[in-house]
Amino acid sequence: MPGAIGQAARWDRMTDGLNSLGKNAMQSIRKTIGRGARLGLISVVAVGMTSMPTRMSGLLPLPLPLPTLIADAHADEGFWQPAQLPALSSTLKQRGLAMDPMALSRPNAYPLGAVVSLGFCTASFVSPDGLMVTAHHCGAGVLQYDSTSTKNLVVDGFLAGSRPLELPAPPSLRAYVTQDIRDVTNVIDAAAEADRNGVRRDDAIDLAEKALVLQCEKPDLRCEVKSVSEGDRYELIAQRQIQDIRLVYAPPQSIGDFGGDIDNFMWPRHTGDFSFLRAYVAKDGHSAPYSKQNVPFHPTQWLTINPNGTQAGDFVMVAGYPSHTERYRLADELQSAVDWQYPTTIKIDRDQLARIDAAGNGHPDIAFAYANTITDLKNAARQLQGRVDGLIKENAVATKRTQEAAMEDWLTHRSAQGDREADADSQAVAALKARVDSDLTFREQDLTYGLLMRVALFKSAYQLVRLAEERQKPELEREAGYQQRDENPMLNTQEQLQRQMDATVDQQLMVDALLRYLTLPPDQRFPAMDNWLADAHESAAVAAKVARLYRDSALTETWARVSAMHATPGDLHRLDDSWLRLMTAIMPDLRSYEEQKKIRVGDEAALRPRYMAALIRYRAANALPFYPDANGSLRVTFGKVAGYRPRDAVVAEPYTTALGIVQKSTGTRPFDAPDAELEAIQHNAFDGYASPTLGGLPVDFLSTLDISGGNSGSPTLDKDGRFVGLAFDVDWEGVSTGWLFNPDQTRAIQVDVRYMLWVMHHLSHADNVLQEMGVPPPK
Repeated sequence: MPGAIGQAARWDRMTDGLNSLGKNAMQSIRKTIGRGARLGLISVVAVGMTSMPTRMSGLLPLPLPLPTLIADAHADEGFWQPAQLPALSSTLKQRGLAMDPMALSRPNAYPLGAVVSLGFCTASFVSPDGLMVTAHHCGAGVLQYDSTSTKNLVVDGFLAGSRPLELPAPPSLRAYVTQDIRDVTNVIDAAAEADRNGVRRDDAIDLAEKALVLQCEKPDLRCEVKSVSEGDRYELIAQRQIQDIRLVYAPPQSIGDFGGDIDNFMWPRHTGDFSFLRAYVAKDGHSAPYSKQNVPFHPTQWLTINPNGTQAGDFVMVAGYPSHTERYRLADELQSAVDWQYPTTIKIDRDQLARIDAAGNGHPDIAFAYANTITDLKNAARQLQGRVDGLIKENAVATKRTQEAAMEDWLTHRSAQGDREADADSQAVAALKARVDSDLTFREQDLTYGLLMRVALFKSAYQLVRLAEERQKPELEREAGYQQRDENPMLNTQEQLQRQMDATVDQQLMVDALLRYLTLPPDQRFPAMDNWLADAHESAAVAAKVARLYRDSALTETWARVSAMHATPGDLHRLDDSWLRLMTAIMPDLRSYEEQKKIRVGDEAALRPRYMAALIRYRAANALPFYPDANGSLRVTFGKVAGYRPRDAVVAEPYTTALGIVQKSTGTRPFDAPDAELEAIQHNAFDGYASPTLGGLPVDFLSTLDISGGNSGSPTLDKDGRFVGLAFDVDWEGVSTGWLFNPDQTRAIQVDVRYMLWVMHHLSHADNVLQEMGVPPPK
């Protein structure tokens, strides 16, 4: 289901790379080897749930880099951390916020305490019984999971008439609510001080993070250390984790994905991109896997619904978990993204789509298994193309270079005046640029490694062999991502693989990855892989070699993968499985590559924070706003309901109405609105949900909110913190906003609450859900 912001975050979250190579290969590697968000290079994970019996001691306010950076902030730009919002009180009040801005600084208070992370999307509680609303495309995996050969919920939608009829989500799906945020910069910096460079620094930071996490985690509580502002600060985030998630309601595809890929990132939009899930826990209140004996979770906060929605010019805000942005990256990194990374990834995505489409033609089981992957790949390619187009149109590289030159001139001037700190900053900036230039020489190798990790059985075998090795170590010495805390999610992944993979397709993807691997320079290849390939250098020979690899392996079967989860290295050797033999042979080379990668990452980790500190000082001195890049943690953005002018003589109005659904409908996917909906629209049967101002039923609306990957499903709130819509996409002109925010062109796209309520009441007869949310009967 298209939706820019949710799909983008899924690329970051899924380490198999099946959705995209995303940001750059460095991030893909960091995720794959298990260490992650420390440098802000990636932003995985989830953050999420409420009411903890065990709490960390006291919510500590996050330190603000410099107050002046906030006072002059552009009102519609920024991924603001909750603790920063009190300093924006005057701006928020001026923009129209009616509630106390201090309430927005407390993650456990209303409304932030109701905001949930699903790890790749955002959701929010809308009832005291754990009912959550999120985007339709964020729940697509649940619809697929619960579908059968005779009942396709993706197409038909679903409504549970009562709670016993609610359907289980995939076991890997979790919901999280932030419980506590603690600044741990001093702890991390002290650990890294003794080993300033390379892999030793990386290992020192990693060990300090794992020790903090181990101290923090308790039953139901999952913790993570996140890098803020490229390592300038570090935060320990504690999250309530809930394992049992169930499907409550989703409209049919003809509503939830109306317009499909054609309308993706486009305006006007007429998509009902919303669905409902519910969180369940054991009877004693603790998190537990799916069980019929579990009971609905009772959050401490849930959102109030405002059925009257908004009007043009109204203040709105979004609270959610944006995955990552790159607004403080160097111009050389942006240049590489525009010239090489994005075009290369687009081609890879489209080539894989062609492979999967060809295999699925006439084989509905294959098409069904890869349904989400197909959607994600299409969305990825389209979004990346939009980024390229937007960044070129905005002349973003030149803008970045101008900004960098201005900062360097400022540092030079300060240095000439005897400012030793500015002199050190200048040296750090120069060193970082050199480090980045050096890293770019490895981009093909990094990308190829990431591409191999897209192959389902390559990643599966890697996890099994790596886990067996890591289990032999003390817990704190185990690689992050392969600790005891990670074993259950990994097991869920291995179990679900059967539903998401076809061995024939996976085999073809492996051949494609190896053919790309063979183009690497000899010094960037893996000797054991070369030995295995032997004289297989042409496509046919490689295909034959891979066919034998799959034929002689049991890892295509769930039982084999699950059994191997508990194996020792010796056990794996005795299994004599072709995939496990290959992975065991090449693992030393992969580990060597990863160690070299850690050296590069560690060296960069010593330079990025100094660069960011210099940038913060520069922006403060020049009254420029500063907010940390998105990193998957809880953020708030605010603005107003407003249209824009995408081109000369073209005006994008802030609302679409149901009339547009009739005008777009063709009866064929993706413009196949249900007959009942078309008839109701033609008879103006809107049950009191129509807008007197618009003269019709609002469907979607635009706002100036600054959102990114991970914000799909984020609640859009009014001046009183009430639910008025659901963020699910950005406009085409705003696709490149991860690098550069353009306030005149960037717009968030939301489903209007009035359309949601009308669809639920008039078309789906989901009045049980409406009643639970406290929505009054329609007039």
